[in-house]
Amino acid sequence: MRNSVKLSAAVDSLYARGAATHDSYTNLILQCVRFNDILQARRLQSHMDFHCYQPPNTFLHNRLLHLYAKSGTISDVCNLFDKMPRTDVFSWNALLSAFSKLGDETDVWDVFGRMPTRDSVSYNTVMTCLVGNRSWGKALNVFIEMQTDGFEPTEYSYVSALQACSNTGDLRRGKQVHGKISVAGLAANVFVANRLIDLYAKCGAIGLAIKFFDGMVSRSVVSWNSMIAGCLSNGKPEAAVELFRQMKIAHVQPDLITNSSVIGAYFQCGCVEEAVKLFSDIKEKDRVCWTEMIVGYGHCGREEDALSVFHEMLKEGVSADSFTISSVVSTCSKLASLSLGQVVHGKAVYLGVDNDLLVSSSLIGMYSRCGETKYASRVFESMTTPNVVSWNSMIAGYAQNGQDLEALDLFERMSRENLKPDCITFVLVLSACAHAGLVKDGQGYFNSIWEQHGLTPTVDHYACMINLFGRSGRIDQAVKVINSMDQEPNYLIWSTLLTVCSLNGDVDNAEMAANHLFKLDPLNAGPYIMLSNLYAAHGRWKDVASVRSTMKSKEIKKFAAYSWTEVDNTVHKFVAEDRSHPESEKIYEKLKVLITKLQTSGFTPDANLVLHDVGEDEKFESICYHSEKLALAFALIKKSTAKTPIRIMKNIRVCGDCHVFMKFVSKIIERRIVLRDSTRFHHFSDGICSCKDKW
Repeated sequence: MRNSVKLSAAVDSLYARGAATHDSYTNLILQCVRFNDILQARRLQSHMDFHCYQPPNTFLHNRLLHLYAKSGTISDVCNLFDKMPRTDVFSWNALLSAFSKLGDETDVWDVFGRMPTRDSVSYNTVMTCLVGNRSWGKALNVFIEMQTDGFEPTEYSYVSALQACSNTGDLRRGKQVHGKISVAGLAANVFVANRLIDLYAKCGAIGLAIKFFDGMVSRSVVSWNSMIAGCLSNGKPEAAVELFRQMKIAHVQPDLITNSSVIGAYFQCGCVEEAVKLFSDIKEKDRVCWTEMIVGYGHCGREEDALSVFHEMLKEGVSADSFTISSVVSTCSKLASLSLGQVVHGKAVYLGVDNDLLVSSSLIGMYSRCGETKYASRVFESMTTPNVVSWNSMIAGYAQNGQDLEALDLFERMSRENLKPDCITFVLVLSACAHAGLVKDGQGYFNSIWEQHGLTPTVDHYACMINLFGRSGRIDQAVKVINSMDQEPNYLIWSTLLTVCSLNGDVDNAEMAANHLFKLDPLNAGPYIMLSNLYAAHGRWKDVASVRSTMKSKEIKKFAAYSWTEVDNTVHKFVAEDRSHPESEKIYEKLKVLITKLQTSGFTPDANLVLHDVGEDEKFESICYHSEKLALAFALIKKSTAKTPIRIMKNIRVCGDCHVFMKFVSKIIERRIVLRDSTRFHHFSDGICSCKDKW
């Protein structure tokens, strides 16, 4: 502040005296540059213009140009440049730098093309602008042109070139640049070395990245950060955690970027407590740290904790960005919490990020997973330029909620608007065809994947076709699809066949599929349970006992089935025949009254669906107290007078008896029930389900 006051006083004195000498102007302009004082620089330029002073060379004007360019005041740069009686390469570089800082690629190209002479700074400035605008290919072309024109690349040239190679995944060219760096003797330069680590990590050559990192004599915190991030992006969170340990041993102080990456690594390793401790130890937390905690909790199934962290983040006054908001919306999706999702949607509107593509797509997914496709559609239709991810989110929303024809109509609209579908789009379209029973349409869409769109069908597409044929009872055609595949059938293929065989009661093909699955993943309980259930449905109790004996001998654990519902922003979880809930007595009493009432309307619990060789009374008790029924009874107790839909989520597929039960209940209570299971949504209303009993 003191220097600024002195400089201002000196310029005031200059104005009081009138014309000044060259030395006076030089001294004052250099002080302006030193203290980055734009205001006094403008006053000095005005004084020089008023007194018609023309410097003997370009030195003073160039100093002013670079000062203006540094501050991004493009009007000052252009005004002075146009007044200069003569310019040199330094003058042009200042003009180039000013436009580059604005990120205006068109103007940078124009200035670069008009330059009478260039130097290495000129090329580096253009490359920096192009890299900043994600014009990776153009940046590499300038790098080549620079050498063709006889200029030796500098460390800045190599940094830009490596960044371009990293982001295009061009490992071959990146290695060529690395070779030039070695010849130039710049491999030990820490800035260049950090970019080399980034190159190899982003291109999937993590072994080369580690090898280069280990050979570095001097490492900055950026070097460690690049290596840790590289391990994470290549699916090696344990290696990232180990690097963090080594970093502390080397007495390198981690920064916020380090801590954010390691928090993510801890979560990926399942070390939740370590992530929490590291997060707690950070004194000045930035938005990225908070977001990593939200994402980490969401990925490990601790959605309530994720929402608590978000609430705490806002209390601390840390502003959320689009990525944070989309992560929180995804958390609400997993909980199927419509009320919380709407609150976060409101926050997105308040922050002005609701139109961000990432946020909008997340909102579409959230509303769809809460069974509210009308809200999802409103978000989608409000988007100005939805991308393929947005279209896929809306198509998926319709398909998951039993609105298969709406999903297909949206796909046709997508085609009419000339937006190119991707592989995920066709998975969604084929799934919609399977649930709608549109075999012929599904075959047509499958053939169009390569015939019209030039895409190669993936394993997911073949699985969809197996599902399509299997659901329509054409198991033989489903098996033919497997036999026609170019690639080796994987776990998804055989599990899909096993599922449709179970739906059709085809024991022989189910056994074939199950045997393949046993080999591919011997400790996965799913195929054993599905085959056991199929045997039980056919009364083959010896085979059931054999499967269970195998599971016991291999110590294969059956995953727990549970359901949950949200009441007053709190999630309540239930398992079958569970009495651990504080209000279990009321819940069971409510359920008994409900079942009695339903029986008078013609509903009879289907004890044949109990897959255990027990007495009829035990079967009746077992079938009546499935987790989704307990969740429904609890919701009815707590929301007895409400008219809003009851929302229940289940982590596995809903059984046939519960499906019929929900239909009867929706008619008697005259209220919509939305049940989301592991396969799709079921909207029960007036005794009818949206899935048309093809769940």
